[in-house]
Amino acid sequence: MRSIPEIGTTFPIIGNAHQLKTKSGEFFNQIVELTTEYYTLPLFKIWIGTIPFVILFHHETVESILNNPIHMEKAYAYTFLHPWLGTGLLTSTGKKWRQRRKMLTPTFHFSILTDFMEVMNEQSEILVEKLQNKAGKEVFDCYPYVTLCALDIICETAMGKKIYAQSNYESEYVKCVYKMSDIVSRRQRLPWYWPDLLYYSIGDGKEHDKMLKVLHSFTQKVIKERAENISNSESDSETDLKKRRAFLDMLLKTTDEEGNSMSHQDIQEEVDTFMFEGHDTTAASMNWILHLVGSHPEVQRKVHQELDEVFGTSDRPVNTEDLKKMRYLECVIKEGLRLYPSVPFFGRTICQDTTIRGFKVLKGSNIIIVTYALHRDPRYFPEPEEFKPERFLPQNSIGRPAYAYVPFSAGLRNCIGQRFALMEEKVVLSSVFRRFTVEACQKHEELHPVGELILRPEKGIWIKLEMRTK
Repeated sequence: MRSIPEIGTTFPIIGNAHQLKTKSGEFFNQIVELTTEYYTLPLFKIWIGTIPFVILFHHETVESILNNPIHMEKAYAYTFLHPWLGTGLLTSTGKKWRQRRKMLTPTFHFSILTDFMEVMNEQSEILVEKLQNKAGKEVFDCYPYVTLCALDIICETAMGKKIYAQSNYESEYVKCVYKMSDIVSRRQRLPWYWPDLLYYSIGDGKEHDKMLKVLHSFTQKVIKERAENISNSESDSETDLKKRRAFLDMLLKTTDEEGNSMSHQDIQEEVDTFMFEGHDTTAASMNWILHLVGSHPEVQRKVHQELDEVFGTSDRPVNTEDLKKMRYLECVIKEGLRLYPSVPFFGRTICQDTTIRGFKVLKGSNIIIVTYALHRDPRYFPEPEEFKPERFLPQNSIGRPAYAYVPFSAGLRNCIGQRFALMEEKVVLSSVFRRFTVEACQKHEELHPVGELILRPEKGIWIKLEMRTK
């Protein structure tokens, strides 16, 4: 049995932390560079504090973990999300996770997701109106526009609450969502902030709790209001509830096999999780795709051609039949997620001693799966840095290992909302490309991807728009 190769020099208490970059963008680039340097190895190990982190970035090693029901527990770093998200679907484990996943799965059935298309179309139309003011004018950063659109969509579909983020980007709730993500990410990579005593005395502890109060107060208020509306048939008719049904409404009515309903605390965990996972991820993906398509005129021509075939000259909203016909746009989205996966790495805890490709990995070790590097394996993605949507045409996907491409994770703990995300991206992106021609105004080397909880461009996505003539 071989020992796992270790990177650099380790010291007591801090491990390799002294060698790791502290800025998020630099830390992410350092990990990616290590996966390139040690590509011929099946895995390697770094120590952050007293915890060993085993780095995986080949499909063979990734599958051995994600496809194993024993290693279901999330990595230690996820505990820093507990104050915000509790132990909802993202962070829970064991019996609670299995029970919660079973209860929530029906709420993501395709027939229910189609009810949300009205919201997606409405918010996409608002986005298009905002972008029309930029068309034919100066270069601008589209990142905040697309992100606020995604936030409006998730707020209304998850909570049934309009927050008008696209019109009120100074919203306190909007600011706190972003600030909280940054605070958590920073703590995860700096082990001297892991103990609460140090975190609250010299770290971001006080700011963390300030953000937490705003976020929880908002969702608590919304849950209380929706619960009262559902129980009061006079204030909300059954027809109105069906028309604007939200995930929250379904959670308030959900019961397990024994007839037990979810408490308001249980529901808040899941609503906060939807808000965290369900807007920044899709927003990042759509922004990267706008850059990629705007950098490849031939791809954009094919996107326009497909959309013209589906919609003609009509400005009608997107429907479910349209979604099925957007085959090339789906390839574009998948290739965008290959190059710039919204979650650039994620982690698990090894729950019993195991062997990976002849290396012994001890119970308690943390596994970090580097999606960004996994998706650039030249064995399955020749010319891995090139943007080629045709890779995902059915005939070109034959023989590609399932675990070589995991933008939504894989195995039992795959992302429950991946169909929702793909639907949203098709609706929003098709709305934009039906109206505009996009020109990217940054070179590849100017993007500087920052890998925190979400993979973002350091300085936004700068584009120029022109109205399409039909």
